[in-house]
Amino acid sequence: MAGTTPTGTTVAEVMAELAALEDPKARAVNERHGDDHGVNLGKLRALAKRLKTQAELARLLWRTDDTAARLLALLICRPKAFERDELDVMVREARAPKVHDWLVNYVVKKSPHSEELRTAWSADPDPVVASAGWALTTERVAKKPEGLDLPGLLDIIEAQMKDAPDRLQWAMNHCLARIGIEHAEHRARALDIGERLEVLKDYPTSPGCTSPFAPAWITEMVRRQQGATVP
Repeated sequence: MAGTTPTGTTVAEVMAELAALEDPKARAVNERHGDDHGVNLGKLRALAKRLKTQAELARLLWRTDDTAARLLALLICRPKAFERDELDVMVREARAPKVHDWLVNYVVKKSPHSEELRTAWSADPDPVVASAGWALTTERVAKKPEGLDLPGLLDIIEAQMKDAPDRLQWAMNHCLARIGIEHAEHRARALDIGERLEVLKDYPTSPGCTSPFAPAWITEMVRRQQGATVP
């Protein structure tokens, strides 16, 4: 763990800084969401900004298996430097929800291997890995839907989302909502699936926030896009 990078920064030095940022209150909040670290994310981002991009240091920090160190690694890495198989191993190692989320959003989405991994992961028997594939699919639904079989995706969501494990269910639900929001020709079916399956219907939502329940989410986002209430 005490390796030195070409910049002269050692993993031990960074781990000491992370230890000094440990905050019991932050840990308590994070652990309620399944993330086993006690570093305020704002302070973590400030540290990453000071370290700047350091691909080798990022790899060394990832290997510590420490959640805060892995989050920092994802902020200072060079996304396009990772090989396909390397990212596949990383997503299987990323069990903390925040690490998993940042890995997919900050690294894999920027990788030249993202499409190959999307198709491989979506059908993976590990539901956490599959959720990463669905997150990448949702990105394509919104930004590059050409070539996607949207009716086929709705078929899978309709058949599997209700009984899917939590993280996979959440990712499928996000994809369902995004299809309904972005693609008017599939909106009625997306709303119908959401209404019948009732996934996340009773999810606690803070005042002023949009519910993750797909029909409510779709309706609100379309209303904002159109600047008027959707019937």
